[in-house]
Amino acid sequence: MEILNRKAKHDYFIEDEYEAGIVLTGTEIKSIRNGKANIKDSYAIIKNGEAYILNMHISKYDEGNIFNHEETRTRKLLLNKREIYKMRDAIEKAGYTLVPLKVYFKGNYAKVLIGVAKGKHNYDKRESLKEKDIKREIEKNLKRS
Repeated sequence: MEILNRKAKHDYFIEDEYEAGIVLTGTEIKSIRNGKANIKDSYAIIKNGEAYILNMHISKYDEGNIFNHEETRTRKLLLNKREIYKMRDAIEKAGYTLVPLKVYFKGNYAKVLIGVAKGKHNYDKRESLKEKDIKREIEKNLKRS
């Protein structure tokens, strides 16, 4: 199961990517396995030398009991200190932020792909859409011939 943030590549230039583990509870991992998570409005921060993901929505597990989780709680990310320092240095530059690109499973572990990103302006977004349309037309013409 893979949960994508489709809006991220449209709204940001992705400079660098890091793979991180997520600290989850039992009902959260079950909900992610069922595909009931959303990272569209989430972002990551560095606080006290540790990385956290905020606003990541994981729906409550249907068969969960009183120990069910809070849906948008702050979750800790598992990264090496070296990676955290690189990310911290990158976001100290003006206009850079940490955006989750996708959540996926690697073996039995849930991982999140974090991108160091710089926001696009409206004209950059239009340019990206034009390039995408041109590529689509070229592919269509190649298939015809």
